[in-house]
Amino acid sequence: MALFDEFIEIAKTMNDELDIVPVCYGSLGLEKATGVGFDPQDIDILVPLVFLNEKWNLLKKTLEGLGYELIDLHEHEFKRGNIKIGISYYEDLKSFADIDYNDLRKNEYNGATYYTLTISEYLKVYRRSVLDGYRRTKNNNKDQSKIQILNELLQKR
Repeated sequence: MALFDEFIEIAKTMNDELDIVPVCYGSLGLEKATGVGFDPQDIDILVPLVFLNEKWNLLKKTLEGLGYELIDLHEHEFKRGNIKIGISYYEDLKSFADIDYNDLRKNEYNGATYYTLTISEYLKVYRRSVLDGYRRTKNNNKDQSKIQILNELLQKR
C-alpha cells in the first residue's frame, strides 16, 4: 500500500476515534503540496500536543489498533511491517518555523480530513531544519535540495 493511502487510513481513524485532524507532514506532505516525488521513507504526522501528553495512551492504543507497534517512545515512532510513522505536534510549527497551525489548509480525501502545509510554509520548515546539525548529518543535505526545489516552484508562480 502506498504511504499516502496508509496516511489516509490513519487520518480517518484519528478523525473518527480521537476527533483529531492530523497534519500530513515531512517528505510525504511535501510531495502532496508540490506534486514532486521526494521518495518518502516514512509517514510524519502532527497532532495536537495534548495527545503526546495527557492523551498519549489513547493515541498509542488507537495506533496499536491499526496494527502499529511503538518502537521509540522518545521519538513517538511506530512501525507495522515496513511502514514507520513518526508523530509530533502542531504547536511546534510556531516556535520552529513561525507557522500558525490554526491557518493550515484543510483537505478531504477518501473520507479523511487532514491538514497540509503550503509550499511557502514548507520552505520555512526546511530553511529552519538545515540549521539542525543532526538533520544535516542524518539525511545527507537532502533538506538543502528540497529548499532549492521549493524556491524554483515559488518562482514559477
